[in-house]
Amino acid sequence: MPVLAGAQPFTFDGGPIGILLIHGFTGTPQSLRPWGEHLAGHGFSISCPRLPGHGTVLADMNATRWPDWYAAVERAFEDLHGRCTEVFAAGLSMGGTLALRLAEQHGERLSGLVLVNPSLGTERKDLALLKILAKLLPSWKGVSNDIKKAGARELAYPRIPLKAAVSLQNLWATTAGDLAKVDVPILTFRSTEDHVVEPLSGRLLLDGVRSTDVTEKLLHDSYHVATLDNDADQIFADSAAWILDHAGVQRPT
Repeated sequence: MPVLAGAQPFTFDGGPIGILLIHGFTGTPQSLRPWGEHLAGHGFSISCPRLPGHGTVLADMNATRWPDWYAAVERAFEDLHGRCTEVFAAGLSMGGTLALRLAEQHGERLSGLVLVNPSLGTERKDLALLKILAKLLPSWKGVSNDIKKAGARELAYPRIPLKAAVSLQNLWATTAGDLAKVDVPILTFRSTEDHVVEPLSGRLLLDGVRSTDVTEKLLHDSYHVATLDNDADQIFADSAAWILDHAGVQRPT
């Protein structure tokens, strides 16, 4: 199917420091393009792939599973690593989950992670029925456009593809179970009012990783899609400064 206008992947060629940007569940690279443009303005090389099944039609996403999404992240990582001397990974929501999985698998080749409202689990009891619903219905009401800023819009599917959502739960379990493998520096941003990702995910992250260099910053004027919201400028500026501060740093072995 044709890719939706604005949902295309993007790259910016820059200096020897590479940053892999990863969008969220049902979203597209559009939610990260302003961030990517800001980072490119600091001379970083940027890569933001479009994850399989995203940015076309809902049925495409229901035909994919989390290993498909992660494989696309790995391919982009390898390509960026081949062009840069070091690479950071940064993600929004499920993009943060995939970035954490990348650190679990390739942490020795990553210089650090920047995460915005990463998802790792849920305390919602109704989602225990997701596997049953996925056998009966193709989709459910969506979670896109959780943005406080007036006029801002996220390019994302308006409904949740249920078979893909079941796979997202499997990704949560796999990633959360291996968090102790993560020892890279982490900068994480968490919206204090988020209608998609619960505080549980933030607690699982901070309690689970082995990293000793972890900074959490709270966003008080944004909802879930904070990269398009009122605190976007803070995310952009703080992440650029943090990456510059951590670039070229030799981690203990």
